[in-house]
Amino acid sequence: MPHSLHNLASLLRIGRVLAQHNALFMCESLPFYPLLARFYARSLRRSKHKGGRRGERLAAALVELGPTFIKLGQVLSTRSDLIGEEFARDLALLQDSLPPFGSDVARSIIEAELEKPINALFDHFEDIPVAAASMAQVHFAITKEGKRVAVKILRPDVEVRFKRDLALFRWLARIMDRTMPQFRRMRPIEMVQIMEDSVHMELDLRYEAAAAVELKANMQGEEGFYVPEIDWQRTTSRVLTLERIDGIAGNNVEAIRAHGHDLNLIIEHAANAFFVQVFRDGFFHADMHPGNLFIMDDGRIAVVDFGIMGRLDYKNRVFLAQVLSGFLREDYYLVAKIHAELGIIPPHKSVDQFAMACMAIGKPILGKNLDEISVARLLAQLFHLSETFEMRLQPQLLLLQKTMMLAEGIGRSLNPSMNMWRMSEPLIMSWYRQNLSGPAMARAKIDDTLQQLKRLPELMESFHTALERVGNKEYTNTTKKPSWIQYVAIALLLIGLGWVLGAHF
Repeated sequence: MPHSLHNLASLLRIGRVLAQHNALFMCESLPFYPLLARFYARSLRRSKHKGGRRGERLAAALVELGPTFIKLGQVLSTRSDLIGEEFARDLALLQDSLPPFGSDVARSIIEAELEKPINALFDHFEDIPVAAASMAQVHFAITKEGKRVAVKILRPDVEVRFKRDLALFRWLARIMDRTMPQFRRMRPIEMVQIMEDSVHMELDLRYEAAAAVELKANMQGEEGFYVPEIDWQRTTSRVLTLERIDGIAGNNVEAIRAHGHDLNLIIEHAANAFFVQVFRDGFFHADMHPGNLFIMDDGRIAVVDFGIMGRLDYKNRVFLAQVLSGFLREDYYLVAKIHAELGIIPPHKSVDQFAMACMAIGKPILGKNLDEISVARLLAQLFHLSETFEMRLQPQLLLLQKTMMLAEGIGRSLNPSMNMWRMSEPLIMSWYRQNLSGPAMARAKIDDTLQQLKRLPELMESFHTALERVGNKEYTNTTKKPSWIQYVAIALLLIGLGWVLGAHF
């Protein structure tokens, strides 16, 4: 089938599934929506989803459409600035579950990947999977060494499906960008690229294993938090074997309470883990829904599924701490100024107007009792200003906002009167003071200057080579390469300029 006809057939199927779940509203902004509604009128009448929230209906449709569309829903769940908070919350809870593939297929994939028969790898392998998601499914097993493990296996056809669906998304994104100005603010091409990069990482389970190892190393010694060990000898691009976690699902409050766990201590551990991952390390678990979080017998929080991880560089961590500090101190002009200095809001937008908008969203949220404050909602409202002020938001900040929303939800389910923010706020503010004090800023400036100095010989060599290539024979014949004294002089000049600029700007 020609490419365009295949895409058209795919669009017809998508429209039919959306209509069957009463989720055709996703196309309301399209100029030809009335025609679509008439075309799918029969499916709309037969829909079993007359009630329910829009996000719930769309989530059900995406699950039926398959793995790539589930990932699309997860990407959209980070864009509360575009689709609204309630919509984003519903999609954040999207149940990534599909019917499992056969155990014979699972066994054959493991044997092909690890190049050994199952009975040479495991003393026991459970044929019934404990979880089956859009990308992979998980089986429990016991290794020949007697270790209890969980074995994650990619679906046999998942790469082909993702490749096909992503080609369709790219085609649609280009059309939207060229012909539908109202959708350009959503940056559809960029969103598809972000999704494609994320999927590429998830399709190689070695990346997930590496992410788990990095997180475990970062969290070593942190009380109340546990990351399972990776079995690298039984891990390939399509098979991931890791330590089996036994515990109570994070949303099973009754079972956690019945076990005698201290719910407030669990929330305290969660708050500390959030702070350490986001602010200290800049590397965080970004898919913290209840299915990926367990309370172990000793009360520690254990996490699984490291396919979606987030990174925040130092600059973004400082930005986040400054924004939160500004809101808490009701210094809305500071919040606006930070956005302007980093170029998040363009120069032609008024900083004063943005400060007023920040006050408008901060007062209602921060005016509540501390137990009721939702920092995730605060950030969602802040990002919602992106349309009015033409803000360019970092995808990792949006991913963080979704993570905060999930974490806050789990904390409130354990104890509605407690708030993770109350516990992590002192840690974040302490980090903020340490990293934005005069000495800290000076150290950062010195580090930056030293990095530039390391590149100075390379830059000077490149400059000399460039002059030679331009054919400046007089220069190349009469001028020697700079001596170490010249390097030192230039370095001192750069340092002096750095301090002068820093002092004035």
